[in-house]
Amino acid sequence: MSFQNATPVLKLSGITKTFPGVRALDDVSLELFPGEIHALIGENGAGKSTLLKVMFGSFLPNQGTLELNGLPAALGSPAQAKANGISMVHQEVSLVPQLNAIQNIVLGRERSVAGFIDWRSARKEATAALQRLEFTGDPEAPVGRLSIAQQQIIELARAIAANSKVIIMDEPTASLSSHESDKLFEILRDLRRTGHAIVYVSHRLKEVFELADRATVLRDGRLVGTVMRGPDLTERTLIQMMVGRGLDNVANLPTVTPGELLLEVSGLTRANVFRDISFTLRRGEIVGMAGMVGAGRTEVVRGIVGADPLDAGQVTVRGKALPLGSPAESVSAGIAFLTEDRKHQGLALHQSLAVNVTLAKTPTLLGFIRRGQQRDQAQTLLGRVGAKMPVTRLARQLSGGNQQKVVLAKWLLTDSEIFIFDEPTRGIDVGAKSEIYAIMRELAENGAGVLMISSELPELLRMSDRILVMREGALVGELTRPDATEEVIVAFTSGEGRAWLN
Repeated sequence: MSFQNATPVLKLSGITKTFPGVRALDDVSLELFPGEIHALIGENGAGKSTLLKVMFGSFLPNQGTLELNGLPAALGSPAQAKANGISMVHQEVSLVPQLNAIQNIVLGRERSVAGFIDWRSARKEATAALQRLEFTGDPEAPVGRLSIAQQQIIELARAIAANSKVIIMDEPTASLSSHESDKLFEILRDLRRTGHAIVYVSHRLKEVFELADRATVLRDGRLVGTVMRGPDLTERTLIQMMVGRGLDNVANLPTVTPGELLLEVSGLTRANVFRDISFTLRRGEIVGMAGMVGAGRTEVVRGIVGADPLDAGQVTVRGKALPLGSPAESVSAGIAFLTEDRKHQGLALHQSLAVNVTLAKTPTLLGFIRRGQQRDQAQTLLGRVGAKMPVTRLARQLSGGNQQKVVLAKWLLTDSEIFIFDEPTRGIDVGAKSEIYAIMRELAENGAGVLMISSELPELLRMSDRILVMREGALVGELTRPDATEEVIVAFTSGEGRAWLN
């Protein structure tokens, strides 16, 4: 695809953005043309989010210019960006939780008749967008009651309903199943065919190869280069541009021999959510858990650690039955749970790293926190997980990869032997992913048992000694490494797994 004779719908020239002590963007230029999907990639901290916010009017650059359809433009706010045909689908959903899907989709664009909102028109417009995305939730329910995946679909529907000519998408598939992602890709291709310009940010390089006409790479706030679809658009090329190194440190890791039985789950059931779940976890092994969004994977592990109620079943740790429904007993038994939503469930974002690392086991003396010991413990554990940084920094100031390391450091302080990771690399760049993988394998090699939920099949296949597959609240398959392939896992999630193995 050639854009030589076309006028960019959006052009950024020499964009520089600084914050106190930080140059987030340094002389970055980018052109976006009608009818293209333009991937923007780079490690966390490379400047992607800052550049997106400049495009969307959330940040004003210190230097540089913007043009829309060949004319100078000044986007001083997201409202101005929307008025100029630019929409953004954020990585973290930005819906109003008390409003329903229809109200969120038309929010800020409501039509009125005789001074009253035309809800009939709004419902028709919103329903059409939701149906295009095959939304299965209740459009009349407050979105705060819906799953993260359903909320993400509503975000996408809002951008589609606005009929924007430029759509900025920041990690749009992070909470979507493979089926939902495939449907999204179909929609993006349709939008491209009708002349829309799409900025697509993803840490999943497979999506870049599948969708992008061009890929622009940022590193340390600077433009590294832009690669056209073709023989140069390869994983090796992009990773070397992103991180300045090759793939040697993310090769498949060896399988270890499982040891003592650490965790046994028997007949775990929660009405209308999951039923009769049974499996084991031994020292030294990593067990993956696959399944589509809504299969019940997260709900099962929340039941194991006592975060959600159970109707039946038993959890046994090192031969001792664990009281159900008690997170405190779970922690005391040596179970660490790294949640999917680390920002809201794993961290105190406005607290220091010292506080966050010691949340589960705070050093005290006579009822008072021992601040010096707290700082020393945090510094030691952050170094152990490869996050050497001042313990006085706030958790909210870190990249996604470093936030995940802080959560892991918190659990290391508890001397846990069972680690449950729910989507451990969601929203994390390729460099940080390899570091998280290495830490997980090190935990297993040192005698821990690791249970990992992931929606990324290559990740499951690379890391897991065994893979459990869930479908519609049931455990439908258990695969050893020799039997596990992407095709077999997908077949199990669609109900055809046994036929593939036979």
